[in-house]
Amino acid sequence: MKDMLNPECPECPGLDRRDFVRTLAVGGAALAAGGAVLSPRTMLAGERGPMPRVVNTVAEELVKELFAGLDAEQKKAIVKPWDHPARKTVNPNKALDKKIGAVLTKPQQELVERIVKAMASDDKGWNQVSRAGTWDASKSFDQTGADIFGDPSKGKFAFLFTGHHLTMRCDADSEEGAAFGGPIYYGHTPNGYHPSNVFANQTQQVAKAYDALDEKQRAKATVKTGNPGEGANSVKLKKDGARPGIAMAELSKDQQELVELTMKSLLSPYRQQDGAEVVAVIKAMGGLAKVHLAFYDEAHEGTKTNEKQPWSFWRLEGPGFVWNFRVLPHVHTYVNISSKIG
Repeated sequence: MKDMLNPECPECPGLDRRDFVRTLAVGGAALAAGGAVLSPRTMLAGERGPMPRVVNTVAEELVKELFAGLDAEQKKAIVKPWDHPARKTVNPNKALDKKIGAVLTKPQQELVERIVKAMASDDKGWNQVSRAGTWDASKSFDQTGADIFGDPSKGKFAFLFTGHHLTMRCDADSEEGAAFGGPIYYGHTPNGYHPSNVFANQTQQVAKAYDALDEKQRAKATVKTGNPGEGANSVKLKKDGARPGIAMAELSKDQQELVELTMKSLLSPYRQQDGAEVVAVIKAMGGLAKVHLAFYDEAHEGTKTNEKQPWSFWRLEGPGFVWNFRVLPHVHTYVNISSKIG
């Protein structure tokens, strides 16, 4: 079994935070789960409480429908035991196993499309997830993979959707404490600063936070040597210890708001309940004040940084939280968020 997060990429040379809740709300709605709404004071102070339980939603119900319609051969091809090691993988560049075009009927493929659309926030989120309908190098939806772990009809289950530069999942909160149900990944082949990259808005937003830092803050936020890399080690969760960059607690209110807007942009492609889970994990692990923002200006894979393209990576990291964004030479973003560490 390969690493949980495999960094290989065919295009790469040689390898490839009352407002914070609104800010993080997917689609502009307040993030609430289990009747609990998280305020900025709560987030920054790190007040703790129980993790909210997320009930089954549209995507999960559609997964049950898909599972119920599979015949024996189809189940053999795409259904795996709950404890199968592949459930926790991120598969960066292709379908995890079988391509849906080779296993599922057209109506079943359409059902998978409905599942993935239900996992996205809205039309804009769908555009980003699908890379403007191209599925990036996959070029066609039927080249993606859809795998089910466990039995959706009677117990824990997870749905894993994979393709080129994409891993998404839903699991009816079967994986306790994990936002998104486990690690996710997204990317797009164009340069991460270029408007043609569907995730360029995320780097454009974090650039506003960077520009708002004073000289001393910027020096602390910028990592001059090396980069966080990619793969399992790049998003390994830590509860304690030193973290790169500058902590949110060291920023002014206005600067914090800019980072919060960045987090909103990161979460915006995904459904509301996933954003709520992210906020809940940050709260459970001590609050937003412990999240650090870091920028890496070292050249990466032969692509040089410059005044207009100042970083090869940027990153948000806190206890149980890593959002690792590679900008150059194109976008690779590995995400791992969970209150369960170790």
